[in-house]
Amino acid sequence: MQQYILRRILLNLLVIYFVATLVFLLLRIDTDYVVTQRAGQTSVAESGSSEDATEQAKKLVRKDLGLDKPILEQYWIYLGDLAQLDLGESFQARDDVTEEIGNRLGPSLELGLLQIIVALVVAVPIGIISAIRQDSIVDYVLRFVSIAFLGIPVFVLAVFVLRGSAIWLDYTPPLTTYKDLLPFPPFETGRGVDVWTNLQIMFMPAIVGGLGTGAIIMRFLRSQMLEVMRQDYVRTAWAKGLRERVVILRHALKNALIPVLTVVGLLLGTIVSGNVVLETIFNVPGIGLWVVNAIGNLDYPVVQGVVLVVAVTLVFVNLMVDITYAWLDPRIRYG
Repeated sequence: MQQYILRRILLNLLVIYFVATLVFLLLRIDTDYVVTQRAGQTSVAESGSSEDATEQAKKLVRKDLGLDKPILEQYWIYLGDLAQLDLGESFQARDDVTEEIGNRLGPSLELGLLQIIVALVVAVPIGIISAIRQDSIVDYVLRFVSIAFLGIPVFVLAVFVLRGSAIWLDYTPPLTTYKDLLPFPPFETGRGVDVWTNLQIMFMPAIVGGLGTGAIIMRFLRSQMLEVMRQDYVRTAWAKGLRERVVILRHALKNALIPVLTVVGLLLGTIVSGNVVLETIFNVPGIGLWVVNAIGNLDYPVVQGVVLVVAVTLVFVNLMVDITYAWLDPRIRYG
């Protein structure tokens, strides 16, 4: 097991290296556009023609953004900074990217965790009921609802919820620019958090995102429950006269959760990136909203910093999921 974990960690580090390299190269395919855009906002004292002034402005911008060096030199500087956990400085706001990610991580984590909680609370009981009542009216209704939530894009559902609450309930969630929504360390700054306002801000996006995610988990869990309930050890449990609750929860559910755990693990990995659509629609000041604005402003360091944080989270969450497999199913052994 220890050798397996060590090999996976080394493999994950290699994956992160390739992701970092790919992001670096992709964001530097067309730097002229960024330089031209920023040069147009730079005032330079004209000592000649307007073309000379433009070229001078471009040189100043390239030097300011660190794009005046050869690509290999930029790459080595970039890797050296990453080794020191330095993700660079924002082009637009001149803020430290690592610090800003830390500041905006709280709202994204809170929204993501609330979505996962909503999804599990909804999906697990519905998936179990749908499986043990296969091909009944209840099963058909639950499958119809899950397919409906799978088919409706999250931004459409979010708009309907916002418009519906405003028209029928005369209610809209409060807006905030407060980044430290989690009311406990390390995301609080001592300014205090109104928990009730916090819940109002997070309630709608958590429900909207959780229903869509829950539909995915429910479909996986149902199919796995049906497969597990046909196994011999479950039939033996029924033949021994055990109660339905014991057979379902103790014998079937634990093994059916193994593939579902992969889906939940991937969802846990992606919450760090923020729910880009939901954060933008509901104006939640997390990483998702921040990176959308950064893309619009062609802010390379912000984009590559967020991508790297997401990549690191995903690969190590996947490692934790694989380790959890062995706990759920003792038959699994890693060589």
